Amino acid sequence: MRIPPWTEDELVLAGALVVKNGWRELRTSDREVHELSDLLRSLPIHAPEALTLPGFRSPDSVSRKTTDFMTNHPLYPGKATRCGKPTLRMIQAFSERESEMLQAADAITEGIGSGELYLLPAQPDEVDAAGTSAVEGRLLVRRALVRERDAKLRNRKIEQLRRQGTPLRCEVCYFDFARMYGELGEGYIEVHHATPLHVSGATETKLDDLACLCANCHRMCHRSRPGETWRTPNALRELIQGSAGAGAR
Repeated sequence: MRIPPWTEDELVLAGALVVKNGWRELRTSDREVHELSDLLRSLPIHAPEALTLPGFRSPDSVSRKTTDFMTNHPLYPGKATRCGKPTLRMIQAFSERESEMLQAADAITEGIGSGELYLLPAQPDEVDAAGTSAVEGRLLVRRALVRERDAKLRNRKIEQLRRQGTPLRCEVCYFDFARMYGELGEGYIEVHHATPLHVSGATETKLDDLACLCANCHRMCHRSRPGETWRTPNALRELIQGSAGAGAR
């Protein structure tokens, strides 16, 4: 078994360390490097066998990764070290939205410290068909998906809409399951956090933080692409409208 490549979650934590150090590398002897090494080795991502591999997320490997971040930053004047595309994407993410990425790192660290992220079962949608996850990391996607699939939370959201007299349909494309599928689709909808949990900072989900979506729009809100790893229902609606307008020309 070879040492697994760095995941987005691990790169988020390494990137945060470099950013907080003024985009400078950290040495193997630095206390923060040893603490991050211990944290990475505890993440519920890799197979247990990885822990037995010599050098797996060792302080040396963590220090080398901080060097990758420093030397591949666009403003670094020297020669860049060789690193993979995931690291380059993470450098871009921290460069373009530093505050949000630091929030993501804090959310991962807090979730590990509290034990929450250890208890969450893996979700089939946390990694896309290409084998990658959102740049903020699969553990945060996993946490969001688990909460969104909470039947009690979904039922409370649907009950809120019914009390308000709001039609039970997708808030983005207005697809109505009952209208399309009749009795089979009656009462069906999926719920989605309009803003990622690590950005909103919500510890307890409020019903107004949730949007009702069809399965297609829900997946598109979660889908990642270079430079953009989540979108609000409003942003997705604007994207659809823009796409429709372009097609009409």
